[in-house]
Amino acid sequence: MKLLNKYILELKKSKFIAYYYELDKLEEVKTILEILKKEHKKAKHIPYAYKINTFVKKSDDKEPVNTAGTPLYHLIDQNHLDNCFLAVVRYFGGIKLGTGGLTRAYLNVAKEVIKERIE
Repeated sequence: MKLLNKYILELKKSKFIAYYYELDKLEEVKTILEILKKEHKKAKHIPYAYKINTFVKKSDDKEPVNTAGTPLYHLIDQNHLDNCFLAVVRYFGGIKLGTGGLTRAYLNVAKEVIKERIE
């Protein structure tokens, strides 16, 4: 596994930290999640999506359904990325963004973190 990029977005007191990894094998996903959870113990959510060949998985990590993991996966799919893992660590700042605002925040930070790969 190789961390290719990291990007931070602050929005209404919440902090979104996106990570983009290149993967060699499926087992690396578990390792990455353990590292992120250990590094960000106070984070409320760490939704993610990944694609390794034909194997795909996404998680909203207790965010409202389809507001985080699904948009992350769609970004991977739309940009024809493979062997990659995209995660966003969220520190809740106390102001609710609503489902639309939440989805936009996850998409915006994820677009920035993969920007170099798609340009």
